[in-house]
Amino acid sequence: MAKQDYYEILGISKSASQAEIKKAYRKMAIKHHPDKNPNDKEAEEKFKLAAEAYEILSDENKKARYDQYGHAAFEGDHGGFGGGGMNMDDIFSQFGDIFGGAFGGGFGGFGGGGHRQARVKGSNLRIRVKLTLEDIAKGVEKKVKVRRKVQAEGVTYKTCSTCNGSGQQMRVTNTILGRMQTATTCSTCHGAGEMLDKKPSGADAQGMVVKEETVSINIPEGVTEGVQLKVGGKGNEAPGKNSIPGDLLVLIEEVPHENLKREGSNIHYDLYINFSEAVLGISKEVETVTGKVKIKIEPGTQSGKILRLKGKGLPSIERYGHGDFLIHINVWTPQELTKDQRKFFEEMQEDENFSPNPQKSDKSFFEKVKDMFS
Repeated sequence: MAKQDYYEILGISKSASQAEIKKAYRKMAIKHHPDKNPNDKEAEEKFKLAAEAYEILSDENKKARYDQYGHAAFEGDHGGFGGGGMNMDDIFSQFGDIFGGAFGGGFGGFGGGGHRQARVKGSNLRIRVKLTLEDIAKGVEKKVKVRRKVQAEGVTYKTCSTCNGSGQQMRVTNTILGRMQTATTCSTCHGAGEMLDKKPSGADAQGMVVKEETVSINIPEGVTEGVQLKVGGKGNEAPGKNSIPGDLLVLIEEVPHENLKREGSNIHYDLYINFSEAVLGISKEVETVTGKVKIKIEPGTQSGKILRLKGKGLPSIERYGHGDFLIHINVWTPQELTKDQRKFFEEMQEDENFSPNPQKSDKSFFEKVKDMFS
């Protein structure tokens, strides 16, 4: 089933400003908030979709990727933000402040409307993955070694003694309007509601150790240089029983091909043939990104002719089919001639078969370029 457009979910246009995006999300989130719609699965799903849409559109970089590639730009994501399957705790920890005081406590209040304990999320990790055109053409699974922080074996945490597990501290201040009570994030546990209890040997002050792990990354076909994919939950872990790990962000880097040049989903290839082959015609075997193909070069082929192999280019990341493989014919002029060869060409200078005679059907260079982009 096709995913719903993020702009449609929030009821805004593509030209909406960041202020308009935030306003639209707040309106949708309050309307479908779990506290306002208890045990309503449909409202909960709409609440999650609104958060997913806001997470992408509120980030200028992610919004630009979405505008260019649609949902396909985030197909490498596995859970969490940017890939569907939103988690309620993630939503409140990431966007809780957007509700203001609408649900008491100013933090969303999911599941009761009172003060809630924040779930601490670990930091993200970033890596680069190099791909060849062949990898991009077919999609590929890459296994990479990642050094990430994880909770040490045997570590235990206990309820924070400062906030009693709420993650918040209440402060009472006297103002000209009277006594006012405000909630702030606990200075001891930073909102986690937990603090270190038992620290195993070799762990740091937060009970964490560094571990090397092999992570499998499924990269969809048709990705482009600079696209960032996300593997949910494979970043650094955070301390605490109720913490959630960060994400592994994968930046795609395209390795230049020795003979092929990419242009979007199209592939360009320069094929050099000699003068005799151009005159007499010949069959040639050409290596594309998906395998070898045999092409026929007709007798009398002119240098600059472009042969188009439809659908033999790269797949579109938006799943709109495949690009083309464009073969640019270049007739190689010999640099040195034997005495007999020179004599032959001197005799042919006055031969009408060797005189240029372009036909109206023979397109100019600029017309060929125009056709390539049309």
